[in-house]
Amino acid sequence: MSDGGIIRDETGPQRLIGYVLDVGQPDRCARCWLDIDERHLNRHGVLHGGIASALLDSACGATGSLTVDESGRVPFLTISLTTQFVAPAKGGRVTAVGRVTGGGRSLLFIEGHLTDEAGTLIATATGVFKKVPPHRRGGS
Repeated sequence: MSDGGIIRDETGPQRLIGYVLDVGQPDRCARCWLDIDERHLNRHGVLHGGIASALLDSACGATGSLTVDESGRVPFLTISLTTQFVAPAKGGRVTAVGRVTGGGRSLLFIEGHLTDEAGTLIATATGVFKKVPPHRRGGS
């Protein structure tokens, strides 16, 4: 479901984790945010690294999509994603933002950063993403 560039509950991971995707910003950088609750915490009481990586992956992939389609719905495959964890997030809202840093006709290089509500950097990621050819896309 989409409303003004806000995408909710579109994919299985989105429904499972509970994040929201925003592809409607004028800078064409997708944002992915999550309101952290106990389901998202690891045994140390902070945001699980896999969830942080999923948020960064989603924001970066959607940012790639925005390079070819203003709806942010053209699928991009993650070829590689490297995540660096900088600080713990214990609660509140975290937001991942993607930004294209380079690429060509078939691959895009995209970086992302995840911050908390206070602006503290939680994690960064760099990745390589590839547009899914139309004949390989699943149902719409």
